[in-house]
Amino acid sequence: MLSRLELLIDLLHSGPDAALATHSTTLEGFPFASAVPFVTDEHHRPIFLISGLAEHSRNLAANPRASLMIAKAMGEGEFARVSLMGVADPIDADPLLVTRYLRYHPHAERFLQLGDFRFHRFEPARVLTVGGFAKASWLEGSRLIEAPVISLTDEEDLLAQHEQAASKDCQLRGIDAFGADATLDGKSLRIRFGAGPVTKEAWLPSLRRELAALSQVKPDAVR
Repeated sequence: MLSRLELLIDLLHSGPDAALATHSTTLEGFPFASAVPFVTDEHHRPIFLISGLAEHSRNLAANPRASLMIAKAMGEGEFARVSLMGVADPIDADPLLVTRYLRYHPHAERFLQLGDFRFHRFEPARVLTVGGFAKASWLEGSRLIEAPVISLTDEEDLLAQHEQAASKDCQLRGIDAFGADATLDGKSLRIRFGAGPVTKEAWLPSLRRELAALSQVKPDAVR
């Protein structure tokens, strides 16, 4: 059974976009919500790229407090979901973070060339996780910062090692201490480490074990 933190991280890595709600400057006193593509940084904090002309940009400039919601269908009419409340501020993204974003959203390269788009980071203050009916609980946003982390530099190194040894059928977009975001046989999926978070040194062996379980072959047969 997933812990509340693991459920949160799993949902943050479950899809390419989220619903962002900001305080409207067009109609004061009302929230404005729309879908935004995003990725997570090394601490699982959502990162999104938006134009200076967007409603969200104007709203956040006036009031950076916002809410972000990510949902995942569970079947039988139920959804697992997380609602994050916090602050979204523009950032000067590290080049490795930009590279990570483009692995998930390669089409965004043209937006970066326009010069009007800026990266924003969502810093959660509190998070409501809902794992299904009657399974709701609150978490402090600081839990993400306190969680085990693999740095962006280590991510680049591990990705390079994986590409040298792995089958072309498994391509990685991003990695973290809890698992990997991958494309396997042309399908996007989250590979979660069942035994919990791992260090950089244990990361590749853990991935190979999970891939072996997925393909029902021995770990040393996964290359």
